[in-house]
Amino acid sequence: MLKGCYTAVVTPFAGNAVDYEGLNRLAAFQIENGITGILAVGTTGESPTLNWDEHNQVIEEIAKAGKGKYVCIAGTGSNNTRETLDATEHAAKGGVDAVLLVDPYYNGPSSLEIRKEYVAPVARAFPNLAVIPYVIPGRTGAQLFAEDLALLYQEFRNVHTVKEATGDLSNMRKTRACCGSSFTILSGDDSLTFEMMTDPKIRAAGVISVISNVAPGPVSEMVRLLEQGKHGEAQALAAALAPLFGMVTVKTQEKTPFGEVLCRARNPLAIKTLMTILGMPSGGCRPPLGKMTQAGFEKVLSVARTVQAKNPEIFAPISRFFNVDIKSRLNNPTCRKDLSYDGY
Repeated sequence: MLKGCYTAVVTPFAGNAVDYEGLNRLAAFQIENGITGILAVGTTGESPTLNWDEHNQVIEEIAKAGKGKYVCIAGTGSNNTRETLDATEHAAKGGVDAVLLVDPYYNGPSSLEIRKEYVAPVARAFPNLAVIPYVIPGRTGAQLFAEDLALLYQEFRNVHTVKEATGDLSNMRKTRACCGSSFTILSGDDSLTFEMMTDPKIRAAGVISVISNVAPGPVSEMVRLLEQGKHGEAQALAAALAPLFGMVTVKTQEKTPFGEVLCRARNPLAIKTLMTILGMPSGGCRPPLGKMTQAGFEKVLSVARTVQAKNPEIFAPISRFFNVDIKSRLNNPTCRKDLSYDGY
């Protein structure tokens, strides 16, 4: 059973290249802070803009760093089943424990087609590897339904877990009802993890987290407390982490000569901006992701300052591991250089 806290790790860059040294430092930071596992090259790892050589090497590095220390999940999904099979084969040879298959994006297969033509071929070809469907229709425009997920679970015992990022609690309850008590639901939304783990009709077993990039210890502890039924203690920790949960997508209203527009800084832009401010390996995002707007950047900085002021223990492990002064970095303008656009 896959349970606990798994970090959807960012892919750090140095200029135009993947920063593999930085990636290994991030993995070591996660290990030191008790993470259950790491997901390599998920959405947070910028899988759409890594070429396949980079994609495969990042997986190899994370698998090697975690051998015997954490569970390694490789993001091998795409909108091309042949590519997904090739990527999964490479990940399996690299020693991963599981693969994550995002619903095929853009070409938009039906749930039936996702089951028969995408997940099933991978599950059949790699029976000794856990195959985790990743349901996130807001990103993909497609969705594997609970009914098809249950049919997959009946046919393939290695399809025993789902990353649920629909944001729809009723869909999660349907998944539990269709798949039964032995099936594993992992939260794909940091902000919903507490509710998903405490709802008796969902009973999630943990989270694949974005925020644990900067707070692996606290997010892991919240999940452990929930597993132990210590809801009061977990709720207090969730409240301390709550400002960070808004860092997955940052929305601002921006003025243009033609009126206001909504700007959505989508994952991993905000979390990588925060990591850069805090002095962690990160680098920018690859285009077409770019920078925060000034208003968006101010939101990120404000959240970081709030967390540091109210709960400095959350960022303390970063300070120790990366040898940085968090308070100083949050107030030093040079630590914020080139992290936002000058204007809209």
